Amino acid sequence: MSDPEAVPPRSPSSSGEAEIVQFDNVGLRYGTDREVLSDVSFTLYPGSFYFLTGASGAGKTSLLKLLYLAQRPSRGAIRMFGTDAITTPREKLPLLRRRLGVVFQDFRLVPHLSAYDNVALPLRVAGVSERELAGPVTDMLEWVGLADRMAARPATLSGGEQQRVAIARAVIGRPDLLVADEPTGNVDPDMAVKLLRLFEALNRLGTTVVVATHDVHLLRKVPDSLIMRLDRGRLGDPTGALRYPPRRSAGSSRP
Repeated sequence: MSDPEAVPPRSPSSSGEAEIVQFDNVGLRYGTDREVLSDVSFTLYPGSFYFLTGASGAGKTSLLKLLYLAQRPSRGAIRMFGTDAITTPREKLPLLRRRLGVVFQDFRLVPHLSAYDNVALPLRVAGVSERELAGPVTDMLEWVGLADRMAARPATLSGGEQQRVAIARAVIGRPDLLVADEPTGNVDPDMAVKLLRLFEALNRLGTTVVVATHDVHLLRKVPDSLIMRLDRGRLGDPTGALRYPPRRSAGSSRP
């Protein structure tokens, strides 16, 4: 893919929102166990890029589930795209989820669909015609190095290839918020950097990106990113930059 920014445009309706995600004193517990997340507060504005880090068991997966609306918190407030995500009826959550792109650690590809059809799925759900989606889907698969694997089904792909299909599917529709759980965990270092550049390209176009990773080398690849560091369910924010970050308009260029 010659231009990683050559992806279908989003609806312009999202560009006027002051913030797209706001957590306020959020807590989460499973059953009667102790809280796995406690008093988590942060705000994400359009165009921000975050790395989510922390030791195993720190609560990263639980926080990601709250971000992509797979879990409701035990307490606190969450607003997404100007909507109270906690009180929104479950039947209306799909409308919010369509504005999200999610890269799952276990890929979650549709097993009976080819790589091409897995990547095309979000565009088809959004009503994009086959003629309009053919070019972007092909270009995206070329960008992630799978031009010769478009017809392959997930069972015939390696772990790294499945991960690249999952990433292509997550970013093809230029979501307002991209949430990626260890997106470079199964690829070689060169491809990891290439995929990170794809995330950066989307970020420059206004997509807010949250990448959970254990790879400390990746943290240095995006100089003006912010680090969300979880420690035993609590989010460190000594400067207040996570809860009250400096505003930046969507699509603003990076220095």
